[in-house]
Amino acid sequence: MKLIKIQELLEAEAVTGKYDPEIEIEIGCSSDLMSEILAYGKPNSVLLTSLNNIQVINTANVADIGVVCFVMGKIPDDKMINLAKINNITLLTTILTTFESCGRLYKNGLKSCSYLD
Repeated sequence: MKLIKIQELLEAEAVTGKYDPEIEIEIGCSSDLMSEILAYGKPNSVLLTSLNNIQVINTANVADIGVVCFVMGKIPDDKMINLAKINNITLLTTILTTFESCGRLYKNGLKSCSYLD
């Protein structure tokens, strides 16, 4: 699924400025426990989270996750945005809940990361 489609489905706003809306995202994952993302996250994913701190960006970078979407209206601070830019991570924000965000993406064909893989 193209990033622009994810952004449309989630009614999300990009907060990192320049990004490529045409990149292909293969997998969606969601957690507020960054240890779970490190264990089960997959490259070329979008991470949905309501956790709003610098560790989200660090975790996405280590897990090679290129897009993070903050749900429930959470907005990353300038330090997080700058670190995301340095690491080429696109940050989005949506007013939707985690449940609704994941549901919209899954319903429209985005595969889930799985701890069974």
